[in-house]
Amino acid sequence: MSVNLTQFLYLVAGVLFILALRGLSSPTSSRQGNRFGMIGMGLAVLTTLAVSPPSGVSGWLLVVAGLAVGGGLGAVVARRVAMTAMPQLVAAFHSGVGLAAVFVAAGALYAPAAFGISHGGEIEPQSLVEMSLGVAIGAITFTGSVIAFAKLNGNMSGAPILL
Repeated sequence: MSVNLTQFLYLVAGVLFILALRGLSSPTSSRQGNRFGMIGMGLAVLTTLAVSPPSGVSGWLLVVAGLAVGGGLGAVVARRVAMTAMPQLVAAFHSGVGLAAVFVAAGALYAPAAFGISHGGEIEPQSLVEMSLGVAIGAITFTGSVIAFAKLNGNMSGAPILL
C-alpha cells in the first residue's frame, strides 16, 4: 500500500471520528455518530493491518484473540449496564484509555527498537517528548476518569478536590 493511500485512509478515519463525536452530541443523531465511529475504527484497524501485517500465524492469532476478548468483554459490559449508569461506564473506559497511553509510553521507553524510535542505541529527542506527553496526558486522563467515576457512582463526594 502506498504512503499516500495510507495517509489518506487515516485521514478519512480521523474525519469519521470527528463526525462520530459530532453525532454523539445529540440523542437524535447518536446512532449515526456510533456508525461513523465504528466505520472509522474499522478503517483505521484494517489500514494498520495492511501496512504492517502481523508476522506468522501466532501474530494473527494474537490480533484475533485481542479483538475477540476486547469485543466480547465490551459486549457483555454494554448489555449489563443500565442506561442510567452510562456516564460511569464511559468514565471507567476512559480511565483504561489513559492507563493504556501510559503503558505504551513505558513500553517505548524500555524497548525503543520495537517502536522504531532509536538510532545507535539512543532514543530520538522528539520521541522522548512524545513519550513524556503520553505519560503526562495518560496519567491525568486516568486519574481524572477514576475521580469522575467515583463521583458519578457516589463513592466520593461531589465537592471539588483542592490540591
